[in-house]
Amino acid sequence: MKAAICAILACLLLIHTRGAEAQTANSIEQNFASSLTSVPSEALAVSGSFYVPVYSSVSMSQGKLRADFSVTLSVHNASESRPLVLKRVAYFDTAGKLVESYLKAPVALKPFATIEVFIPTSDVRGGTGANFMVDWAAAGEIAEPAVEALMVGGIGAGHYAFISQGRPVKLVGKN
Repeated sequence: MKAAICAILACLLLIHTRGAEAQTANSIEQNFASSLTSVPSEALAVSGSFYVPVYSSVSMSQGKLRADFSVTLSVHNASESRPLVLKRVAYFDTAGKLVESYLKAPVALKPFATIEVFIPTSDVRGGTGANFMVDWAAAGEIAEPAVEALMVGGIGAGHYAFISQGRPVKLVGKN
C-alpha cells in the first residue's frame, strides 16, 4: 500500500513538474502576443537598464538547508501612451554567467501591458545570487517601467513568498 501511494505521488510530481517548465526565447512572443505591438520605426531616444536580484535558492539553517523557489519576473510598461521596447531580458547565475536569454530580437510592449518570465522551482541553475538584466528603450519620453520578481517556495510545512524590485542601473536620454 505504501509503495502504491509513493508511486502515485511520484507520478503526480512528474506531471506537475512537466507543466511548470522554464520559458524559452520564443515563449515571450508566443505567450504574451496580446501584450505586444510593433517596434516603433522612430529612433529610440530614451533607454535604460534594470538589475533585478532574484533567488532560485536560499540557504537556511546556517547553510545546512536549502529552500528552492520559483521565480516570476514581471516587466510592466508604466506608460499610458507609448510602447516600451524591450531589448534584452537575460538571466544570470550566482557567478555572473548567462543562464538564459529570453529575447531573440527586441519586442515592444503596448501601453500598460506586461510580460513575464517564469523559472520553476525545479530550475536551480541561478543559485542563491541569481539576477536578471532588463534593457529597455522608447522613441521619446516615457514613464520608467516597473520591473520586479516574485519568488514563491516552501520548505517543510512553511511557505514563503517575497518580491524583489528591479533597480535602474543605466539611463540614457530624457525621462
